[in-house]
Amino acid sequence: VIMAATGSGAATEPPGLETQRREIEALLRDEELRVGESWYLVGRRWFDLWEEYVKTGDQNSSSFPGRINNTELFETDLDSYRLKERLVENEDFVLFPAEAWHKLLSWYGMVDEQPALERKVIDLPSTLKVEIYPVEIFLCLHSNMDDVETEQFSRTDTILAIQKVMQKRFEVAEDAEPRLWMKSSDTSCERLRNIHVTLLDACLSSGMTMIMEVRNSDGTWPSSRPQIMRNSVDEQDTYRGQPGVCGLTNLGNTCFMNSALQCLSNTPPLTEYFLRNSYLDELNFNNPLGMKGEIAEAYADVIKQMWSGRHYSVVPRIFKTKVGHFASQFLGYQQHDSQELLSFLLDGLHEDLNRVKNKEYIELRDADGRPDQEVAEEAWRNHRRRNDSVIVDTFHGLFKSTLVCPECHKVSVTFDPFCYLSVPLPVSKERVMEVFFVSLDPLSKPVQHRVVVPKAGKVIDLCMALSQATGIPANQMVVADVFNHRFYKIYHVDESLSCILDRDDIFVYEISSTCEGEDEEEVLLAVYMRERSHYRDYGSGGSNYSTTLFGHPLLMALPRAQCTRDSLYQLFLQRLARYVRQPDPAEEVEEEEEEEEDENDGDENDEEEDLYKNQANGVTGDEGEEDSEKAGPSTREEESQENAQNDGHNKNNIHSEASPSSEGEERAEEEEEESNSEPDRGSSTEEGQSACGSTDTNSQDAADGDQGAAGASGKDDEDDVEDEDDAEPIAQVNKRAMARQCCAEKKRKPLFAIQAVNSNGTTDQGMVDGGSTFTSSPLYVAIDWDPDMKKKYYNENEAEKYVKDQSMDVPQQQTTVQLQECIELFTTVETLEEENPWYCPTCKKHQLATKKLDLWSLPEVLIIHLKRFSYTKYSREKLDTIVDFPLRHLDFSGCLLRKAGTDCEPPSRYDLIAVSNHYGGLRDGHYTSYARNKDDGQWYYFDDSKVTCAKEEQIVTNAAYLLFYQRQDKIRQPTLPPPDNHITSTNHDGVGGAMEID
Repeated sequence: VIMAATGSGAATEPPGLETQRREIEALLRDEELRVGESWYLVGRRWFDLWEEYVKTGDQNSSSFPGRINNTELFETDLDSYRLKERLVENEDFVLFPAEAWHKLLSWYGMVDEQPALERKVIDLPSTLKVEIYPVEIFLCLHSNMDDVETEQFSRTDTILAIQKVMQKRFEVAEDAEPRLWMKSSDTSCERLRNIHVTLLDACLSSGMTMIMEVRNSDGTWPSSRPQIMRNSVDEQDTYRGQPGVCGLTNLGNTCFMNSALQCLSNTPPLTEYFLRNSYLDELNFNNPLGMKGEIAEAYADVIKQMWSGRHYSVVPRIFKTKVGHFASQFLGYQQHDSQELLSFLLDGLHEDLNRVKNKEYIELRDADGRPDQEVAEEAWRNHRRRNDSVIVDTFHGLFKSTLVCPECHKVSVTFDPFCYLSVPLPVSKERVMEVFFVSLDPLSKPVQHRVVVPKAGKVIDLCMALSQATGIPANQMVVADVFNHRFYKIYHVDESLSCILDRDDIFVYEISSTCEGEDEEEVLLAVYMRERSHYRDYGSGGSNYSTTLFGHPLLMALPRAQCTRDSLYQLFLQRLARYVRQPDPAEEVEEEEEEEEDENDGDENDEEEDLYKNQANGVTGDEGEEDSEKAGPSTREEESQENAQNDGHNKNNIHSEASPSSEGEERAEEEEEESNSEPDRGSSTEEGQSACGSTDTNSQDAADGDQGAAGASGKDDEDDVEDEDDAEPIAQVNKRAMARQCCAEKKRKPLFAIQAVNSNGTTDQGMVDGGSTFTSSPLYVAIDWDPDMKKKYYNENEAEKYVKDQSMDVPQQQTTVQLQECIELFTTVETLEEENPWYCPTCKKHQLATKKLDLWSLPEVLIIHLKRFSYTKYSREKLDTIVDFPLRHLDFSGCLLRKAGTDCEPPSRYDLIAVSNHYGGLRDGHYTSYARNKDDGQWYYFDDSKVTCAKEEQIVTNAAYLLFYQRQDKIRQPTLPPPDNHITSTNHDGVGGAMEID
C-alpha cells in the first residue's frame, strides 16, 4: 500500500560520512527477506549521489545528494504518484530494508509531499520476493456499478482488508452484512467466500473489479433475489409478520426437507447464532470434510429470510441445489427421510463451521479400570480438540458404551459423542389382519373378518385363527392374494405372514375333499371370470375374441376325473347360483324357435364359433403354462402394465351389503323376451351328442314318461286308431318324441364357455374336447361370458356383495407407549448381530459381545429420533404406535449417569420446542412439523407453504417422528405477547388469507 511520507522536513544531524557508509552497507549486506516485512524503493540516481558523497569523506562536497527524491520513478503525472511500468531493480531503483530506510530518512529527509515507496515481502511459490507493483483493483457497489473507485493492495492483504476499505469508501454501515464478488471479465463473476484469504491465494490480479452487495432487510441478496410467495405484488414490500412464522414452498416431494428446516429454524441457540452473523467469522473453507462453507451460507440465507418477518413463504431452491450437490442421494425430487436430511445437515453445518482448522490425530484409550468420570472427561476433551463448532455446543452429548466378551468376559468401556438419540419403539409380537372368507355354500356371501395372528407366524396360523372364528377346519382353507381380478399369489401353509402386506386383498377359500378313494387325485382349481368382446382381435395374426377379467376369482378342490367341460359346467352353475340366474324353460323354447327361424345365420355363426372354440393362441397344454410363468411379471405394477389391454378394471372393488341387488334381475326381466341368436361357444357337437345320449336320470325319466303317456293314449283311443288307415304306430310316436327332446338338448344354449388359461388369465391354453381331463396342475380355468349373456343372467351387484363379521365392528385399539419406555429400551443390554461383531483384544478375535448404552451427558438441545421404520431380513414396516411424549418437564435424572458433585445433579429437565411428523406408509407419505416460536411462545403447524396456529393438545399424534427438546435452564421467556385469534396463512399456491383459530 502506498504510504504517506513519514518525514519531509529538515533531517536530524547525521553521523560522519564513514559511519553512514558502514551502517548502511552492513544493513544491505546482512538483512534477509522475511514474509510480511517492509522494504523501500529509492531512486538509483539519488543513491549513486549519496554513495559518491559518503566515499569522498568531505561533507562540503559538491556531490551532496540533498533530500531523498524518487521523481524519476513516477509517471509524468506526479499527482498520482504511480510507478512507471517495467522498472528494473539496481538499474532504476535500489531496495532498502526498513531499518536502513528510516536511517536515511532521518539523516536527509524527503522531498515535500512525495510518498515513501513501501513494499511488502511476499511468499511466491518456491521464492521470497519484494512486491514492487501492487495489485490495482477497481471497486464499486452492486447498487451503483457506475461509481468506480481505484485502489492498490498488496498481494498479502486479505479480502477482509479490501472489504473494510470499501465499506469506508462507500459509507456502508459497519453492522451491515456485505459479500464480495470479483468480476474478471464482462460476463464472469466469482463469489469471494473466504474473506480471510490473501489476494495472492485468491489469484486476484490488477484490472479486476470488486463488487460489494449488502443483504436486503428481508434476508435476500440483490444479486439473487429468490422467488417469494406473496399475496400480491403491491404487498411485497408492505407485509410485516411474526419472524419465523414463514412457510417453505414444496419444490416437488421436498416436504421432508421443509419439515427438518422448520424444526431447526425454531431451535433458538442455532437460529440466533446465524441471525447475529456469528457464523461469518467461523466459516471453515479449508476443511476437507466440509462443503467449503456453502452449506452454512445457504442455510443462513434461508434462516434470514424466514426470520425477516417480510415473507409468507420462502422458496428454498438454492439450498436444495446445494444439498444435492454435496449429497447425491438428495439429488432430484424423490421422497426421502427427514431424519436422514437432518443428519446430513447437522454434520455439514458442523464441518463448515468447525473452529478447528487442523485436526490432530488422537489415539483413543480404553478405560482399563479407570473411574468413569476421568475417562468421560478425557473422551470429551479429545472430541473437542477435533470438533469445535456451534453444532457441538448445541447438539452433542456423550454416551457410555459397555461391551462384555461372552468368552473371556473382558469388559470394555468407552465414551462416545452423539448428536441425536435414535430410540426404538416397543414392537408388538402380534398382528391384526383383515381377510375375506369365502364359504363353500354357494348362497353365502364372502365375510370380512379381523383376526389376530403372530407377527412372525406362517400362513397356517392365519388359517387357524380364522378357523376359530368360522368353525371350518384350517386344513380346508386356502389363502390367496387377489389383485386385478386374478390370483396374484396362492400361498402355501408354511409361508411366512411377513410376505403379506396390510394393503393386500387377502381371500381365504373354504375347500373340501371330494375324493372317495385314496388313490384318486385331487387338484386345486383356480377359476377366473372373463367377458368376451363382440369383435375378434385380428391384430396379432389370429382370430380370437379379446377378453377382460372381472369379478372375484374362485378356488375349489375336486377330483381330477371331474375336470371335464360337462362336469365343470354343472359345478360352476351350482357355485355361481347366488348371482347367476339360470334360464327358464320358456326362455329355452323361445331360443330354440328363434334358432330354427335364423338357421341360415346360425350356420354362418357356427363356423366362427368352431374356429374360436378350437383356437389356442398357438400355446397348448403344460408347455404354454410354463412359458407364461417364465414370462410373468415380477411385480404388481409390471403385471398391471402388461395386462392393461386385457384388463380394463381396477383392483377388486368389494361393495357393502347395502348395495342394490335387483338391478340385474330387473334388467333380465326387461330383456326376457329378447332372443339370442349366437350359437354355442362353449361345447362342440360331440359334447351335445354326448349330453343327449348320456344316462342322465332326468332325461331318461322324461323319455319313460313320454312312453307311458303314449301307451295310455293308445289304449283310450284304440278304436279311433283302428279306424284310420294312415295312423302311426305307437312305437314310432315315442321314437319321434325322444328325438325331439334330444334335438332340444343339443340346441340348448349354455350361459358361458369354459377355457383353460395361464396363471394370469390372459392367454388361452389348449383344452382337449370330448370331455377329456386337463393335464396341468394347478389348474387355471376361465369362465368366458358373452356380453349379452352376462348382461342377461349375471347379477353384477349381487356378485360384489359381502358381509362384515362382528370382529370388524370392534374398534382397533391404538397402541400407546410412553417416551420413557422407548428411552429405557434404548439403554437395555443387547447382543451384537453377526454382521457387526466386536473384536476382543484379549481373545484376539471377533465376538458377539453384549452391549449396553447409557446416557452420560446431554446437550442443550436434545433431538430424539423415534425409529418408526422397521427393517429386517424378512419384513419392512412402519410402526404407527402413539408415543406419549411430554411437552414440558421431560426428566432424565433417573437415567443420566454423570453426577455434578456429591449432592447435586446437572440440569436434566427439558421442554419440547419442535416435532417433525410423518404421515403415510413406507413407500409414500407426507412430512409436516409443529414448532414453538422463540419470540411469542406460540405453537405453529407448518405444512409446506401453509402455516397455522396450533394448540398443545394437537401435537401428540402417531405421526410424531423427530422430537426437539431444549433444556429448561437455557430457555428464555418470550419477548412478545402471544398472537390474537387470527393468523395470516398461505396455501401451496402462495395465496394468503386470514384463518381464524378457535
